[in-house]
Amino acid sequence: MAVSPRSTSPTGPVRSADDINGTMMQFFHWYTPADGNHWQRVAEQSEALAQAGFTALWLPPAYKASGGGYDVGYGAYDLFDLGEFDQKGTVPTKYGTREAYLVAIQTAQRCGIQIYADCVFNHKNGGDLEETFEAVPVASENRNHDLGTPETIKAWTKFTFPGRDGKYSKMVWTHEHFDSINHNMFKPGDSTVYRIHNKQFETNVDLRYGNYDFLMACDLDTTVPEVCDEINNWGTWYLDTTGVDGFRLDAVKHVRAGFFAEWLDHVRCHTRQDLFTVGEYWSEDLGALHWFLSRTGGRISLFDVPLHYNFHRASRQGQGYDLRKVLDDTLMQQQPSLAVTFVDNHDSQPLQALESVVEAWFKPLAYALILLRQEGYPCVFHADYFGAHYVDTGRDGKQHEVWLDSHRWLIDRFLLARQRYAYGAQYDYFKDANRIGWTRLGTKDYPGGMAVVMSNGEGGTQWMEVGQPNAEFVDVTEHVKASVVTNEWGWGAFRCNGGSVSVWLPRQSPAG
Repeated sequence: MAVSPRSTSPTGPVRSADDINGTMMQFFHWYTPADGNHWQRVAEQSEALAQAGFTALWLPPAYKASGGGYDVGYGAYDLFDLGEFDQKGTVPTKYGTREAYLVAIQTAQRCGIQIYADCVFNHKNGGDLEETFEAVPVASENRNHDLGTPETIKAWTKFTFPGRDGKYSKMVWTHEHFDSINHNMFKPGDSTVYRIHNKQFETNVDLRYGNYDFLMACDLDTTVPEVCDEINNWGTWYLDTTGVDGFRLDAVKHVRAGFFAEWLDHVRCHTRQDLFTVGEYWSEDLGALHWFLSRTGGRISLFDVPLHYNFHRASRQGQGYDLRKVLDDTLMQQQPSLAVTFVDNHDSQPLQALESVVEAWFKPLAYALILLRQEGYPCVFHADYFGAHYVDTGRDGKQHEVWLDSHRWLIDRFLLARQRYAYGAQYDYFKDANRIGWTRLGTKDYPGGMAVVMSNGEGGTQWMEVGQPNAEFVDVTEHVKASVVTNEWGWGAFRCNGGSVSVWLPRQSPAG
């Protein structure tokens, strides 16, 4: 089964589930400055983040990608180059040097924060040498349909990593280690997907386009023993080198599902640690997510993409959205122990390929839903916490300037409530289409109770039980100034404003 982030620490399981409500931050966004100082920022901010209530950071890909110092990291080139070798026009990656990366990890861990490394196993990009070989073009909408017979193509499929010169690994990658590509130098500009001759697309992948094995660049063939051996070797080397506490796996729907189970078993055996792992299976098809979780035997959690899209639609539809359905057909609802919940991320942010923004007015409501309920392991997006400003070209071909608001003040309030009061029995009050609420009754170790109420329409009150009779509660968001006093049975009329959320804690709470 997947490891619960509620019961782990950088040195292993030491606390019970009632001692900590784990919270992850995605500590980057697509437009994080390419100044080589990102690892330094991790180190500088770790103590403050730990004090705020964060228990883990998901860091961006730390190894050299094809775009060198400007690459976000998903055009993976050399997994063994963590900003150490002069390759792709730079020694540091976009985020900094190997030395700075290791310092950042160690600093965060000393503050009590786990580090999750981002792994890209689907493809390699930016080959060093060309190769000529036979391949079969396939239909873009149905990869199972060949468009012709094998033809001779030329492609950048040989990876020799000259800057590293065999250090850490001597393996040279060739077209025999891939099953498909999408470029042919004999046809400049052609983006046809080619299946390498005498190869088959991997099975146990997403079924879009008939078979969604191929995503981009040089697609790894994990049925080749040498490929699996190399990635296994890299995994143990990476853990020995960095000491990270877990992984975020990129594009898992494009890779044979069994591969991840095999790889995780290998690295967990090597380290004798649980190594929390979450995969990115970007799909609203809940059945596909359940399938992947089953195929990997509960070893891997998944980001709750359906929940993100519920938030996106709710933020766009406003009062027309039925808040009672916001958790419907999500992993948070159906497989909460394996759900990593999030509001936005680097792919969904404005001007990115999977743009599906949760509008700013709704983000406080969405963060209350993922941070203050008992289901799921929440992940806060860097740009939502710190804000962001950038300029890029949109799908319309025009330049757009984007400003993303910082919601740090409210998120910090939610984190405080999560740490101290988000425990015990949870009672839901999802009776009104435009106003919902829930309460947490606390435990022996964490008494006090908590009430959350939100609206996407007009303001109003929700009659809810908090288990604390004749107690005064205050709204720690400060959206509602007047306090609420519960009756002799521990019920109160808790209020929120229109299009807003309020979090009610006992007056004697640290946040009160």
